[in-house]
Amino acid sequence: MAASNSIEPRLFLNPIFTTSTTTNSSTSLHIQNFKLKLPHFPTKNPTLVFTLNSSSGSATTNNNNDNTIITPYPDDPDPEPVSAVSSEIRTRDGRDRRKIVKVAWEKLVRWSRTWRSKAKTDILERTNKVKKFYVVVLGGGSFGTAMAAHVANKKSQLKVYMLMRDPAVCQSINEKHCNCRYFPEQKLPENVIATTDAKTALLGADYCLHAMPVQFSSSFLEGISDYVDPGLPFISLSKGLELNTLRMMSQIIPQALRNPRQPFIALSGPSFALELMNKLPTAMVVASKDRKLANAVQQLLASKHLRISTSSDVTGVEIAGALKNVLAIAAGIVVGMNLGNNSMAALVAQGCSEIRWLATKAATQLNSICLHCLLEKKMLFPVFASLSQNLPLLHFLKMGAKPTTITGLSGTGDIMLTCFVNLSRNRTVGVRLGSGEKLDDILSSMNQVAEGVSTAGAVIALAQKYNVKMPVLTAVARIIDNELTPKKAVLELMSLPQVEEV
Repeated sequence: MAASNSIEPRLFLNPIFTTSTTTNSSTSLHIQNFKLKLPHFPTKNPTLVFTLNSSSGSATTNNNNDNTIITPYPDDPDPEPVSAVSSEIRTRDGRDRRKIVKVAWEKLVRWSRTWRSKAKTDILERTNKVKKFYVVVLGGGSFGTAMAAHVANKKSQLKVYMLMRDPAVCQSINEKHCNCRYFPEQKLPENVIATTDAKTALLGADYCLHAMPVQFSSSFLEGISDYVDPGLPFISLSKGLELNTLRMMSQIIPQALRNPRQPFIALSGPSFALELMNKLPTAMVVASKDRKLANAVQQLLASKHLRISTSSDVTGVEIAGALKNVLAIAAGIVVGMNLGNNSMAALVAQGCSEIRWLATKAATQLNSICLHCLLEKKMLFPVFASLSQNLPLLHFLKMGAKPTTITGLSGTGDIMLTCFVNLSRNRTVGVRLGSGEKLDDILSSMNQVAEGVSTAGAVIALAQKYNVKMPVLTAVARIIDNELTPKKAVLELMSLPQVEEV
């Protein structure tokens, strides 16, 4: 068989010969020049010769002097050492792998350039030159400040108003160009303007970034609703659930503004305000049911150090952003109690499952009358209309989140950041709870809001509403309510029945 001209990476196995002698054998066995053709063996001449020598000194079955010798066939004038062949294989394999990686990267770069060339120009560039472009940020907290600085840095002609309640911080931003409370060492762009007057901030605004804590959002928005244009898009940076009503921001904002059609976008993802201020690479997602609006906000916020993906799954993005704060408290408790890495991994994995269960839950309970109509009379819609008013037994609920959202930036991405990094406020609360501190003392010493504390109770109420069991997040709520100690919670969780993973 002739040798191939090109060397292909293959698996080589050394042939093994065994010899045996019988008790009647008193002669030595000698086999010479046993030729073997190896078509893919990487040498100039693939013909090898195997010389097998076997001898015995007496009529016994013992062969202690067996020797197996593998040598190149004598016709090969320049045999290559095995080590040199192996080195050649590794070198060529390495070159092939590098070439494959290079080609793949070049394809990615070409695709990126083609996409950018076909994409519409930036929304800021397409803005009417006669009309100035305004963005307003509601709230003067750390993340609101970071987003205001980010947007203002994109274009010097752009004005970014920050509406806040603290006159001292407002003065610090306008005179010293820094947020003296959260970022005293970070300089803000000069086109960031702070004000306590809602009318000044909102009049003529093109976009509004809502960065108020969830629990205070409804009352705050009701107070400024007279100055909000009905078509002003609201980009929500707030993550959490309203404690008493279980509402998300997509429900709070239009209801507080008394405008069901108020354009709404949810912004979420793994992002610490400090790193955003330092222009470190970050990726987030904007979610809206209006695809054009989502694309416009993507262009507004995207930059060289901030990647923005789009999604239509508003519910998934919001519920993941709310529940991850509660899970971060649980992760902090594990750290505070020194329970180890195994516990941390198990807890976060369980928490991710619980978030997925609730976010994607569709619980449907139909009574026999509705089933009969559905299957026999096919009168589904008239029956729903009548039963929804008269029969409380009918329960048709659906969160409707997509599983891909839960495993994306706003889900797994944000969970990893808040559960494993010390900058997380909610994780810090958990660490201090796990080390034995009282919740009231922890909250009184913090200058920022940990949304997970107030969200925990709302999460459990929501889980009961949708009939979802959430042991880890429920334990956090019990600890926050001072009805369970962290140590007791661990014992209870470890004593749960051993069940199939779902």
